[in-house]
Amino acid sequence: MIFGSICSGIEAASVAWHPLGWRAAFLSEIEKFPRAVLAHHYPNVPLHGDFTTIQAGDYEPIDLLVGGTPCQSFSIAGLRGGLGDDRGNLALEFLRLADRLRPRWLVWENVPGVLSSNGGRDFGAILGGMVELGYGFAYRVLDAQFFGVPQRRRRVFVVGYFGDWRPATAVLFERESLRGDTAPRREARQTVAALTAQGVGTCGADDNQGQAGHLIAAPDVARCDTTSNQRIDWETETFVAHSLRGEGFDASEDGTGRGTPLVPVHAFDARQSDVVQYGDMTGPLDTDGWGVGVQYASAVRRLTPRECERLQGFPDDYTLIRFRGKPAADGPRYKALGNSFAVPVVRWLGQRIQVVEEARNLRLAA
Repeated sequence: MIFGSICSGIEAASVAWHPLGWRAAFLSEIEKFPRAVLAHHYPNVPLHGDFTTIQAGDYEPIDLLVGGTPCQSFSIAGLRGGLGDDRGNLALEFLRLADRLRPRWLVWENVPGVLSSNGGRDFGAILGGMVELGYGFAYRVLDAQFFGVPQRRRRVFVVGYFGDWRPATAVLFERESLRGDTAPRREARQTVAALTAQGVGTCGADDNQGQAGHLIAAPDVARCDTTSNQRIDWETETFVAHSLRGEGFDASEDGTGRGTPLVPVHAFDARQSDVVQYGDMTGPLDTDGWGVGVQYASAVRRLTPRECERLQGFPDDYTLIRFRGKPAADGPRYKALGNSFAVPVVRWLGQRIQVVEEARNLRLAA
């Protein structure tokens, strides 16, 4: 399959479809940093600027045209200018380009807000334009969290096929039942779970269960000793410790003359906080038996660009290129990744299209 990509961004389509053996005839992007990313990763692919100026014959014929035109005019977070906004009108320019290039397939993406923009009339105009050009279509909201990445990212995908709506529906809509040609299992699977009758051993306890072949239950409860001899872990011994200033001495190895080493601990009374931050010497001991162990401080932090690349399905450091003579700053990387497709979603679409194409080729060969 040969495809053309408009509003390419950092080109999730190429990342998703190159493993399928697909090839880009051209890319199109106007923003400087995404263009630098495209030039870095795809130096041999023609890189166009404004896609509205592409004419038939500028590049080799394509089988598929893909693009996600700007979403700001359709998003519920914006002013919702719809198709009347210059950015929203690029959705219609996508159709005009399709009319000039006449690819067999169309794939268009936008935010779910496009479904309700201008009371649904904007989306209706886009679909009506596809019909006028001779394309059958199907559309569906796909959420990236169901394609193997840990983020909720709902997007509308419209798939068009020239002359027939059925291939488009075969791509976007799945069977509710199993396929009839499921491949047989190649080999028997190994048993990985212990039999229930073997029971579950306890970690480190001599109960004739912590043996080879048994599952071992590891405790996940923090240890805490108290002077009231109450325990909240699963061990058997209880420690008694001197305080840091026991018997008038500081916490040295031996200050009593009896050769007894002092164990440094923190002790609290009712007027003190019973919290010890991670990294302190030990958890608190108190007299009521309800001491708190170690409290882990937590805070929300900003995701790194590399983590955002993983959230979108890109390889690590895909956007870490040299830009304006130095390694790219985080800001342009965040923006470019935020505007991109999620790679696994686009890969799934490509795989579905390829299945339909292979079935079509078989029919033509027959």
